[in-house]
Amino acid sequence: MKAWGGLLNEYADWFDLRDVKEVVTLQEGATPLLHAERLSERVGADVWLKLEGLNPTGSFKDRGMTMAITKAKAHGATTVVCGSTGNTSASAAAYAGKAGLNCVVLIPEGKIALGKLAQAIVYGADVVQIRGNFDRALNLARELTQHLPITIVNSINPDRIEGQKTGAFEVVDVLGEAPDILAIPVGNAGNITAYWRGFTQYATAGKSAVLPRMWGFQAAGAAPIVLGHRVDEPETIATAIRIGNPASWVPALEAVDESHGAVRAVTDDELLDAYSFLAKNESVFVEPASAASVAGLFRYGVTPGAKVVCVLTGNGLKDPDTAVQTTSTPGVVDATIEALLERLS
Repeated sequence: MKAWGGLLNEYADWFDLRDVKEVVTLQEGATPLLHAERLSERVGADVWLKLEGLNPTGSFKDRGMTMAITKAKAHGATTVVCGSTGNTSASAAAYAGKAGLNCVVLIPEGKIALGKLAQAIVYGADVVQIRGNFDRALNLARELTQHLPITIVNSINPDRIEGQKTGAFEVVDVLGEAPDILAIPVGNAGNITAYWRGFTQYATAGKSAVLPRMWGFQAAGAAPIVLGHRVDEPETIATAIRIGNPASWVPALEAVDESHGAVRAVTDDELLDAYSFLAKNESVFVEPASAASVAGLFRYGVTPGAKVVCVLTGNGLKDPDTAVQTTSTPGVVDATIEALLERLS
């Protein structure tokens, strides 16, 4: 029986790996595509959930990071850097550690979920909090590469987008063709760009007879693409997409336009409604940003009977604070059968 070899090994023919001697992998990819029966019933469509939170560090970032770190090592890098709202920092730190590289992470002070911060620290990154938002952290990471021999591994690194396109490959491999609609959260906008690249490449190669409409969803408090201008102080409970000036803004709009799709906004209340629905009805625990794809279906509806894939980008354990804050504390009873029966009656 052939073991899964990670994305760069499994999809080697779809990448330029001529300069690579060693693939840096944590066996990322091959994440489940789960049919969502109750969600399908609620929206009147055939809905599937791409569970990217089951990647090694708990988010879709691992798809791009295996390529970015592999290429960085092949080109002689000894240190990598990223600005991050959390998931990129965890992934960069893990893959850098696997490759034997140093990793510097710049994060907005007090604006990162603790689960993600803990990951980056435990994986051994040099984590620096800055007094500014994600956009400032990314700009500083860019500037740092002008002063030190260091490689940036944010999604402005084209290798990241190349790795992330494999999510589209897997969707088609499982379904047999692309869905009618691909719904996806949008923060820095690299993932919607990557999925469209993957779908178009597969279609060109004859692996799918159709192309999906790309539906991107931003949090209303951090929706620069929807608004058409930069948001200087983005604010949302969905920390992973709390970004006011997406690095992949232009290619994301191209993907949306070419696919006849749309980028729309959902409120934090709508995000939390979808977040709760997924956990209680589909037994899928995601971080709040991941629920944007489902919140978008709830708010804007979908063509009856359409086949829809919602990309769920990160695991719920990435942000345990939100889970605790949005649920009630379990009640306490005496340790007697009588008290327990009374509580459950």
